[in-house]
Amino acid sequence: MRILHTSDWHLGRAFHRVSMLDAQAAFIAHLVATVRERGVDAVVVSGDVYDRAVPPLAAVELFDDALHRLADLGVPTVMISGNHDSARRLGVGAGLIGRAGIHLRTEPAACGTPVVLGDAHGDVAFYGLPYLEPALVKDEFAVEKAGHEAVLAAAMDRVRADLATRAPGTRSVVLAHAFVTGGEPSDSERDITVGGVAAVPAGVFDGVDYVALGHLHGSQTITERVRYSGSPLPYSFSEAAHRKSMWLVDIGADGSVAAERVDCPVPRPLARLRGHLEDLLADPELARHEEAWVEATLTDPVRPAEPMARLTERFPHTLSLVFDPERAPEESGVSYAHRLAGRSDQQIAEDFVAHVRGAGPDARERAVLREAFDAVRADQAVQEGAR
Repeated sequence: MRILHTSDWHLGRAFHRVSMLDAQAAFIAHLVATVRERGVDAVVVSGDVYDRAVPPLAAVELFDDALHRLADLGVPTVMISGNHDSARRLGVGAGLIGRAGIHLRTEPAACGTPVVLGDAHGDVAFYGLPYLEPALVKDEFAVEKAGHEAVLAAAMDRVRADLATRAPGTRSVVLAHAFVTGGEPSDSERDITVGGVAAVPAGVFDGVDYVALGHLHGSQTITERVRYSGSPLPYSFSEAAHRKSMWLVDIGADGSVAAERVDCPVPRPLARLRGHLEDLLADPELARHEEAWVEATLTDPVRPAEPMARLTERFPHTLSLVFDPERAPEESGVSYAHRLAGRSDQQIAEDFVAHVRGAGPDARERAVLREAFDAVRADQAVQEGAR
């Protein structure tokens, strides 16, 4: 069976205030063409279909168009909700839409109930594990401590229990939206840390033939059977080195896996430039970036006059301007924005305590901070779902 694995469409999201709707529409057209031209038997979409719980109307219309085009091809599609989606909204009408071959899996309780598709070699069971916010699903899975690994392990226990009841030789695919150990994050994913831990080991998914992951925006191979497709478009300059693609996965009669990357259309390349303003404006080697979306980091010791206006004369698609001035050894202070870059909310809070008090929080205080952040995130998830 040939599967096209994609995720993290983030329909409705902009890139530094530039609308990505046309680029997202071009990706949908590319996906449909790939399904048709490469003989795809099933499409899997591993969460974050939308960028927020209440997406703009244009994003909903694009999603609706995608569903109609996939249904018209007669190729089954299985998709789950991610941490950016409102599971309840995305799942509205799932039963009716399922009759058209579009199978939405947004209910945690249904983790062990697969979509079963067949080919010449027998059945393939597709299990959809939507994003599982530990604080909200721990009772459903009867886990004592709310954590990503605990709830995913419990969900996978249901998957393996169901798979054990099926005919010998039944192959299996799991869709999941999670941060798996070994994955490389970028700046554009929403933090899902709970209890100080965000990542779960790949071994949680043992016992199935292929795991189609979503959440991280870079295409990655955790193991030969556990992969991230990544987002089809860039959503931060930290993705400048990404090759945006989907996985075309062939599952053999014996459950063997062969995967091929299918590149996605690039609306405009990304470039991260760094140096003195005058050097960036004069360097002939940078001519290749003149049509790219540009993030420029200026290292001038003194902030130059009208830097953005001057940059856009050469690089008209400059979207981000960062100042990181070169300092003499005695001026080794680091900017506030630089100190925060790549740090979690927990780390920022602990640094603040250390700055104010002169010493960082102890173990008890760190636990209180973690509980506070977990409670806020869970409350946000409840509010988004109730909107």
